[in-house]
Amino acid sequence: MVTKPRYQAPALKKGLEILELLASADGAISMSDISAALGRSVSEIFRMLQVLEEHHYIVRDDSGYRLTNRLFALGMRQPPVRDLVSTALPVMHDLAWKTGQSCHLAVASGAEMVVITNVEAPGLVGFAVRVGYRRPLHLSTSGQVLLAFQPAARHAAMLADARETGEIIDEAALAQILAQIVADAGATSPSPMLTGIVDLAAPILASHAAIAALTVPFVDGPGARVALADTRDALHHAADEISHHMAPSVRSGATAPPG
Repeated sequence: MVTKPRYQAPALKKGLEILELLASADGAISMSDISAALGRSVSEIFRMLQVLEEHHYIVRDDSGYRLTNRLFALGMRQPPVRDLVSTALPVMHDLAWKTGQSCHLAVASGAEMVVITNVEAPGLVGFAVRVGYRRPLHLSTSGQVLLAFQPAARHAAMLADARETGEIIDEAALAQILAQIVADAGATSPSPMLTGIVDLAAPILASHAAIAALTVPFVDGPGARVALADTRDALHHAADEISHHMAPSVRSGATAPPG
């Protein structure tokens, strides 16, 4: 038996449906395509799009509508996330200076990891992952670190979220990867997206669980200031330092970033 919602808010529901649709899209979507995807009339969709655009949640260009970063910015204002970023950034700047590499901090958001802050490599040349970048947890080095260092119940819930997106997961292979990450206290893996980059990642731990992953997309070559092994050591030291500073706030009642 399907339980009917206790309260109805049709306009809010339409707005949320639009935001969720745009969030799952790879690019801009036209009004007619939004209408067809949601099974609603163009006139209904038009009014909602106007309101969302006026409040800067979406933006329109020649290709259609897409999300702005307003929702992301609102999430970043939550005290636990704000405290994590303010604690991590000085350590991340020091890590980038010592290694000559960029670094970024990612947290779990549903079935994905999302980058919440980054520090670019010093000098004229470097590679950096933009703030707001998202990837499925099981398909990214940062996400795998977040999965690996979780209590059993939380780990199972994160995998359940991933399955609900329709992603095909080789759970036996993933389990082996995560076990190795735990054994190594972090991950070293060729970037799944770019040739020539090795992702180095370590967990930010609080109460024995990963609340974030600190990652260096290591770029090797004649211009590399520090070797990969030494960069990995510096990364783990930085992650331990951030974890140490975060632990008191977690013990005092703060919660981990949402996900």
